[in-house]
Amino acid sequence: MVTEKKERKPLILKQKPMLQVIYALIPLCLAAVFFFGWRFAAVLLVVNIAGFFSEYLFARIYKNQVTSAVFVTSFLFALSLPPTIPLWIAVVGIVFGVVFAKMAFGGFGRNVFNPAISGRAFVYVSFGLPLTSRFVEPVWRNSNGFGGFSLWQASADTVTRATPLVKLAGGETIPILDLLVGNTAGSFGETSALLIIICGLYLIVRKTANYRIVLAGLFAFLIFKALLWTAGVAGTTDPVRSLLSGSFLFVLFFMATDPVSSSQTTNKGRYIFGAVFGLLVPLIRTFSAWPEGTTFAILLTNTFAPLIDYFLKASKRKAAVR
Repeated sequence: MVTEKKERKPLILKQKPMLQVIYALIPLCLAAVFFFGWRFAAVLLVVNIAGFFSEYLFARIYKNQVTSAVFVTSFLFALSLPPTIPLWIAVVGIVFGVVFAKMAFGGFGRNVFNPAISGRAFVYVSFGLPLTSRFVEPVWRNSNGFGGFSLWQASADTVTRATPLVKLAGGETIPILDLLVGNTAGSFGETSALLIIICGLYLIVRKTANYRIVLAGLFAFLIFKALLWTAGVAGTTDPVRSLLSGSFLFVLFFMATDPVSSSQTTNKGRYIFGAVFGLLVPLIRTFSAWPEGTTFAILLTNTFAPLIDYFLKASKRKAAVR
């Protein structure tokens, strides 16, 4: 009796949309090296290895393949970190994000929260000092034109430089050009607003990211921020500079559009999801102790995404019955 051998599945499940996200993130990774040195490559490598093995262990239990999405999570998480973050903290963060925000829910497609931002939130609340005092100025202006490609990392005496959001909150004015090109302190992937926009638009053109979430988020942010600024609310800042500062654009293009943890059932739901995120960020930035706000804003919006979809579906069913 002849028995057929079962075809062995590849170790990694290739997901074209996830690969498109990685392609869009590559320019930001190269920029991170240019701005802050080759240490980013080490952070990226360590995070990807730890993220892969974290998912691999659970995939064996679930008898599933490792998904390409885990590398997207790892890239996003690495780009969200301060340039001098200790490598062991980076490992702790990605393991938490993959295990507790993704695999504990059953793996890809079942997680409620974005794994990358969940890992970032965990290390932020657990290791506050390294996550808020490890920022440096970009090194590209003082490196004979080669930028960080000729350096391992910024020198130690530049640590604890203020980020643009901290400067704006303190009443300083930052040239918009500096915010666009990346001549500011910040996390690996958030300094150049122009490059983030270009890479984000690539995802929209490729239809990997939904433009409705992005548009709703942008308009909600600018309108609400402008209202607070015009009203003279204490703690608010210039809407345009605030938009270009920090990680708002990075999170909006690459995390708020996550097809799993965002509202994806209806176009109306996508608009609502994006608008909620866009409103929460200036609200947190203005009235809380956190100058950034995007981490908790996206987690809160992820929490309500299933409810948005549920109520929109229920409303649609009632309308059909009538």
